[in-house]
Formats: sequence, structure tokens, C-alpha cells
Amino acid sequence: MVMALYSVPVLILKEGTQRTAGRDALRANIMAARALAEVLKTSLGPRGLDKMLVDSFGDITVTNDGATIVKEMEVQHPAAKLLVEVAKAQDAEVGDGTTSAVVFAGALLEKAEELLEQNIHPTTIIEGYTKAMKEAIRILEEIAIKVDPMDRGMMRKIVDTAIASKYIGKGAIGEKLANMAIDAALTVAEKRPDGTYNFKIDDVKIEKKKGGSTADTQLVYGIVLDKEVVHPGMPKRVENAKIALIDAPLEVEKPEITAKININSPDLIKSFLDEESKLLKEMVDKIAGTGANVVICQKGIDEVAQHFLAKKGILAVRRVKRSDMEKLEKATGGKIVSSIRDLKPEDLGYAELVEERRVGNDKMVFIEGCKNPKAVTILVRGANDMVLDEVERSLKDALNVLRNIMRVPKILPGGGAPEVELALRLREFAAKIGGKEQLAIEAFATALEEIPMILAETAGQDPLEVLMKLRQLHSEGKISAGIDVINGKVVEDMTKINVVEPLIVKTNIIKSATEAATTILKIDDIISATPLKKEEKEKGRGAGVGPGGKFGGF
Repeated sequence: MVMALYSVPVLILKEGTQRTAGRDALRANIMAARALAEVLKTSLGPRGLDKMLVDSFGDITVTNDGATIVKEMEVQHPAAKLLVEVAKAQDAEVGDGTTSAVVFAGALLEKAEELLEQNIHPTTIIEGYTKAMKEAIRILEEIAIKVDPMDRGMMRKIVDTAIASKYIGKGAIGEKLANMAIDAALTVAEKRPDGTYNFKIDDVKIEKKKGGSTADTQLVYGIVLDKEVVHPGMPKRVENAKIALIDAPLEVEKPEITAKININSPDLIKSFLDEESKLLKEMVDKIAGTGANVVICQKGIDEVAQHFLAKKGILAVRRVKRSDMEKLEKATGGKIVSSIRDLKPEDLGYAELVEERRVGNDKMVFIEGCKNPKAVTILVRGANDMVLDEVERSLKDALNVLRNIMRVPKILPGGGAPEVELALRLREFAAKIGGKEQLAIEAFATALEEIPMILAETAGQDPLEVLMKLRQLHSEGKISAGIDVINGKVVEDMTKINVVEPLIVKTNIIKSATEAATTILKIDDIISATPLKKEEKEKGRGAGVGPGGKFGGF
């Protein structure tokens, strides 16, 4: 970039740096974001189609989950990356509605582009979009239906809607998975003093094991460890298990300083080894003395210690992940102990059964029959990795919507009903605002109608015809009128056909999509540094320079 100042050229940016400014920068960003939204459009709703993604290693992912698609796509354009972040944030916050968020953000940008061509300033559009977003959230709160979050029937409707778009969400398998997710949520949810429920998704462990069919997936009221019993002489089944959870190695500690031992007779070797065995035996005696008959260890277990544990008839598992140890603490009611010396009988957890079983080609340890398990495991089975991953994503979606309804026990009708209602009311709101902002609010309303139109399209209907019919029903005061995508028809009350979704998901979609669209509209200059050459990259790594040079590469 060269600026002529008093006829003297001034070089500001590094040679080779690219700069796009003004409307060109805006159009380039909008085009990139819309292109990403266009990819996701066909995946929306129960009739949405799947995408096959092949990464640089040749690994294949087949899914219609918005967050997974954008993560696996390896998007390069910086503006499109903003939409990827929207999908990730939506997934992290509410775990559902990722496709809708990206598609809606794309629609907002498409309508904004039309306004820009009418010479409306980006700031005016941003103001209008922000006002429309606030009003939309207020309307959603007003039309939401309050429900009992622990009503199993209501939970089932919400889960069915959430997993209807997944290919395993239909038929007997979908029914089984939905019931499993509900049982898991009801088991681990804890009531708060204010009457709401606290449900942490981390308390439901999803363990995948290839082999068998999806119908073999089971819910275990306890924890399943992808480990095997450490010693062949140990029992493989322990009933009425008293479980010691140890976060310390059952090994002789090595000195922190480097030490040498000079041995000049065979007796000294023997006494040295005997002393090691004695220390390990004392550790095992201490554990056995508390009444423990199962040991779950986060660190290693020495072979000699394994032998002593086997002689005492104690089942032991080693190198268990910290996250699994914490789940075991919740499930068995035990306490993780960092020093064997501190282990007391009251620190032990309880389970009716601890057993090593063969699952597929591997052995796994099942800890089940806990008295009040506040952590459970869903053991997913399937013919291949693609099926396993898709079942896991479906279960996570189901668990997320259950958590959402416990956090905010309010629902909305599905099938595009809230979007059409919002569009209708926002147009009335726009008329009161007036000025150029009115055009932005109307554009926001039109963008909202993109969702029901896509749903109609995936159901094989004429989108415009469906939209006109929905507008008519909503103008008659039928708030819950939407599209029954499965049967391809317009329904006057979506709640009657059990298509409902949590309020928190819808408000989050509107917030995150609007914020992404306004962020992109604020950008009027793109300055991208030249990618570093290979030699410079190597040099820069040593000096701590990032791969994008001075400005960070695009």
C-alpha cells in the first residue's frame, strides 16, 4: 500500500500485503458467509440431507449435524470462520440449533446486501438488526409455554424433535435412544433450592465400542471403564463391591535426586528387593484393612503389588482417566484418596457388582448397581465408526435439550412456527420505528422466514405456497401453526403433533446469528499479510513468529 504525500511515496504495509477496502471488503465477506450457509441449508430439519466429509487423512464423516460439518470442513476464509465460531458457540452453549444459527446468519447477510445496494449505511442496518433481535427475544418470551421440566411425556416430545433430523432418530432405535437419554437425565439431575434442576451432561458418560448393532446400546447405572483387570489371578467378578478410588501409584517411589547404590554381595540385592516387596505389601495390607475388595487406581500398579492384591482376592484396575475417577466418585459415593495412608473405610464407594466382561473384541470393567448413581454410562454399539459417532452426536443432542429444558422450563412450537410469528410481529414493530431502520427490521423479519421455507423445501413442498399459508394462519392468531415436515403439510398446532423445542435454543440462535451478521457488517477493510515462504516459516518458528507473519495469515 503506497500513499502519495507531498509527491513522496510512503510505504506503510509490507510488500505483497493485500488490502480490500470499503464495499468490496463487505461484499467479499458477505459472499463467503453466505456460501457457508448455503452448504448447510439442505441439512436443516427432519428431512435434511447428510454431508460426507473427507479430511486430509482420508477419514470419512457422514452427518447432518451443523457443528460437526463446519468443524470438519476446514474453512479458510476469515469471514466464513466467524460463522464457524457461531456454530461452535451455539453447540457449546445449548448443544442444538447449530444449522439454524448458521443458516439464519447467512439469510441476515443476504438481506443486508440488498439494503447496502440501496445505499443504506451498514451502521443503520446494524442498529435495525439489534433492535429487531431485542424485540424478537421479548416476543419469544411472551409466546413461550411454561412446562414441568421433570414431566417424562414432555421430555419425550422434546427429545423426539431434537433427534428427528438424525438418521437413527426414527423407528424403534430412535425410541430406545430417546428413552435411554431421558432415564440417564432423570437419574443424574439434582434439584436446586429454587425448584429448578441441575443436570450436567458430563455426568453421563458415553462409551463407544465397535461391534454388534445399534439395538445393543445399553444404559448402565454406574460406570463402564475401557480397561481390563490388571492381573490374571484376580477375581473377574465381585459382588457387593467396596471400592477404593486411589489417585496415587501402588509402586515404590523413586527418589527425586539421582542416587547410586553400591552392592557388593548377593545378600544385599536380596535384602534390597525384600524391602521393596515389604513396602508394597504394607500398601496392599492397608487397602485390604479398610475392607476394600475393588481398587480403581489413576496411576500405575507395580507387578509385585498386583500379586499381593490377587492373593487378597482384590480386583484392581489401573491408569483410569481423571474424568472417569470423578464420575466413579459420583456414581459409587466414594472419595478419591491421594495417599494410601489416608484411606479410611468411610472413603470407600459401593456397587452391587463389579465385573470384567468381553464387549466386541475387548474386555471392559462394568461397575453397576450403585445405590444413588449421580453418574451413569451409555454404552453405544454399532457396526462401524461412522454409526458410532452419529449415535453419540444424537445422544448428546438429546441430553443437551433435556439440560436446556431443566435450565429454562419453557417451550415453543417447532416446524417454523415461532419464525413466522416473529416475522409477522416484527413487521408491525418496524412500522412504529420508521426511518431507514424500519427497512433493516423488515429485512430481519424476511430472513427469519428463510427457516420455514427451507423446511418446506426439504419436505418437497412449494416454499412460497407454504409461507403464504403460514402467514395467513398466523395473521388469524394461530401462533402454533407450522410445517409437519414428515408428512409434508401445514398444521395449525405443532404442539398437538408433539413438535416442540426449548425456548433457550431459539433465543440463542437469534442472538448468536445476529451478533455474527453485525460483526461481519462492521468490517470495511481486510488487510492480509503475505503467506510466509517455507524458509521464513522455519526461521520464524525459532523466533516465535506465528504462521501468518505480522498480521496473522488469512
